[in-house]
Amino acid sequence: MGRGVADAGRATARAGRATVRAGKATAGGTARAGKATARGAQKVGQATRRLTYANGADRTGLGRLIELTAGHSGGDALVTVALASTVFFGVPVGEARGPVALYLVITMLPFALLAPFVGPILDRFRSGRRYVMAGTLFGRGLLCFAMAAAVGPGDLPTLFVGALGVLVLSKAYNVSRAAIMPNVLPADITLVSANARVALFSLISAGVMVPVAAGLTAWLGSAAVLRTAMVAFLLLGVLAVRLPRHVDSPELEEEEAGGRPLRWRTLLNVGPAVAEAVWANVAIRLFSGFLLFFLLFLVQDKGVPWLAVRDPFFDIPKTIALLAAAAGLGGLVGAMVANWTRNHSPQLITLLTLAVTGAITIVAAVFFGLWTAVAVSLVTAFAQELGKLALDAIVQREIGEEVRSSTFGVVEAVLQLAWVFGGLVGLVLSLAESSAAGLITLAVALTGAFGWLIVRRRQRIRAARLGAEGQSQDLVVRDPDEQDTDVRDQGAWGQGADRRDQRVDTIDSTKPLTNPHG
Repeated sequence: MGRGVADAGRATARAGRATVRAGKATAGGTARAGKATARGAQKVGQATRRLTYANGADRTGLGRLIELTAGHSGGDALVTVALASTVFFGVPVGEARGPVALYLVITMLPFALLAPFVGPILDRFRSGRRYVMAGTLFGRGLLCFAMAAAVGPGDLPTLFVGALGVLVLSKAYNVSRAAIMPNVLPADITLVSANARVALFSLISAGVMVPVAAGLTAWLGSAAVLRTAMVAFLLLGVLAVRLPRHVDSPELEEEEAGGRPLRWRTLLNVGPAVAEAVWANVAIRLFSGFLLFFLLFLVQDKGVPWLAVRDPFFDIPKTIALLAAAAGLGGLVGAMVANWTRNHSPQLITLLTLAVTGAITIVAAVFFGLWTAVAVSLVTAFAQELGKLALDAIVQREIGEEVRSSTFGVVEAVLQLAWVFGGLVGLVLSLAESSAAGLITLAVALTGAFGWLIVRRRQRIRAARLGAEGQSQDLVVRDPDEQDTDVRDQGAWGQGADRRDQRVDTIDSTKPLTNPHG
């Protein structure tokens, strides 16, 4: 018996030593895997930094602005996923329409009320735009803290108000960021390319954070994700303050002498080129909001043909994931194409995006199915991203810096209102559970908007050219003394013929939108 006990003891000792060796091997493997992951992350970070700082973006501050905006987009993605699990999918479909409609209405009203004030106020603080951007990030961090506290008790009013505040501050950040873009533009990068680079990294950041946020939400809950977003926004606010000082614009002399009133901007006084681009983007944004909520509730109600036949391969979650992936891919492709089209006219780009959206909508209405739904989601996101980048470049080129934030404020508000209105229309039409009715209605609206813009564009070009030709003939008939007197009498308008030529060039400009100070 003693020998058996001794053998058992030796076996136990050997097993213990084997366990220790296995633990050491596991620890070593874990450490090596951790080091490999760290090295991979470092390489990815270095490659990303090379891309963001390319073409002189490191010297002008564009690279830092790209990184800051990418972080801003990732934080917004965290908030969106956290709120989606509490508002949109946390209740049955029939009960979800009410909260969603309430959210859309609450979203619409403040933009209608605040739009006239946000832009002019930002114009008043051109010399402190870094601090304005930081303030929007700090504010979102505090709102995330409040929403995290409201998740547990299910305080929907607090969640709605917090989500609204995050949305408004996010738009204010975008307005400030777009307004300062010419200040950080390198000499060899066009405005469309710079906007596309910012959008591309923002989309990538959001695309990475969405699955991360979904995993954290499933693991830790929505409150934890909102607290994570709070920390991210606070850190980003510190980075915003550390942007280069030339991001801020010096005040004009007349402002320093006596101050100035708020300068209001509306679509009636932004100029024909900007107005045309805005209306094209309004049509696309309206359809984008419609498509999101129309397809979302149509799928959840099983009002689509591939779910009505109970196809085991495509259930509701898979269909929603596929449509979301198509929309994300479309936005990414739109940003990439915007970078490729840097030397082409942004006015033509906005009209082409509207035409493409209308065409794919007609196809989807006639041949509606899973893959046409995927195609229309992809093309709509592509057109929305490309058209918005072209619109930003037009505003940055056409509008003076003293009212640029005001103009961007009006543009962002109008586009947001269009998206909300489209979402409400999609919400209502989804009750009919008929895909054809909704898509045909929007296809007719998009086609009509495109035709109206084309007619107005042709009339404007014809009038501008006739005016320029008439002025030129008038100068030829008159003697030199009369010409000089006429030019002097034009006062603040300046050289009439030259200005008219410039307006014609603005309508059909195909020159690259480069930094004039580069």
